[in-house]
Amino acid sequence: MAPNETDDTTTAGEVEEPRAGRRKAARYVVPVTVMGVAAATIGLVPALADSGDPDLPDITAAQLIEKIAQSDVERLSGTVKITTDLGLPDLGGLESGLLSGAAGGEDGEGGSSADPSGRLTELASGTHTLRVAVDGPDRQKLSLLENAAEYSLIHNGKDVWGYDSASNEVYHATVDEADAEERSAQQPPATPKDFAEEALKAVDDTTSVKVDGTAQVAGRDAYRLVVEPKQSGSTVGAVSIAVDSETGMPLKFTLTPSSGGSAVVDVGFTKVSFDRPDASTFAFTPPKGAKVTEDTEQDRGHGDFGGKSERGPKSEEDLAKGFDGLRMLGEGWNSIATFDTGAGAGLPTEDAGDLGGFLGSLGDQVKGDFGKGTVFSTRLVNALITEDGKVYVGTVTKDALVKAAEAGK
Repeated sequence: MAPNETDDTTTAGEVEEPRAGRRKAARYVVPVTVMGVAAATIGLVPALADSGDPDLPDITAAQLIEKIAQSDVERLSGTVKITTDLGLPDLGGLESGLLSGAAGGEDGEGGSSADPSGRLTELASGTHTLRVAVDGPDRQKLSLLENAAEYSLIHNGKDVWGYDSASNEVYHATVDEADAEERSAQQPPATPKDFAEEALKAVDDTTSVKVDGTAQVAGRDAYRLVVEPKQSGSTVGAVSIAVDSETGMPLKFTLTPSSGGSAVVDVGFTKVSFDRPDASTFAFTPPKGAKVTEDTEQDRGHGDFGGKSERGPKSEEDLAKGFDGLRMLGEGWNSIATFDTGAGAGLPTEDAGDLGGFLGSLGDQVKGDFGKGTVFSTRLVNALITEDGKVYVGTVTKDALVKAAEAGK
């Protein structure tokens, strides 16, 4: 019997124990050391529509979460198709440069087009096809397929190679186990497994979790796990995770916004095999005539792919030092981060000329007891910058940000 509409709301206490297992298992399913995608929100196009609803034994949400935690897949190969729909304004390509800079790419001088810190930010928008291969924690390969070109990122033992066939440029770094583990902990999610790990960390008393039937993804039978905020005011509508019924590995991850429409994040496999990839898959020799850029110890100090990052995601304490006391307001899915830029003023206004007018056109002007401010919106994350330089940001509605700013006065 298919497990239809199994309403099994799960609380924080029920999922706390499997979390350590999930974090451990995540190291082996396309570790983020290789899959270090700077786009924190990526998704799969509708081509992954279900091809049938398989008849599977009943399972509760708690049991399915534990199945994910116990998943020990170490070897796989397959194809992932990715689309991002954040609803960002069209900046004529400027956003790609900004994302590359935020990801820690080179400062425009002496950089390599094969450096993963810049190349993988392309996944932040548009539609992309990836080929992935994994053989344990020491061998992974990701290939980004483009028109008449391909970008490959390969981790084989202590060597990390990036190769851009369009420019015939090569990036090379060496890593040890400590480097790999730190990068894995700091980089954003990239596969259905990675996204599922992050989403399940958010499960608490403000969250509803249930099993909602079955699906077939990439030719494999799967359960549907649905995670939804109980609170109103969040821009997150629901998270759906298709979990392989045999291995417990997430095959597809979908995040839909509360505003409706297409998914914001929807990442999954179109093809997948759990057989060991051939060893030659991870072998790489720079092609003749290729320009090779070696990652140096100095580069590592600045956080490039091969070494320890100083530009990766920081802890709340670290951010608080840089942003005059980062604080979290609210709870659960309605949490809002707020900090003071220290500038004593917000964005330039229309009175400041063309720049103020341009920035103002990208956001909505709001006012309240806190004064005036500008709200910059995507389909998932919204941010309010007040005229006195305070910032409020979260996966919440514009009204929720305004109320938070008013409560802060």
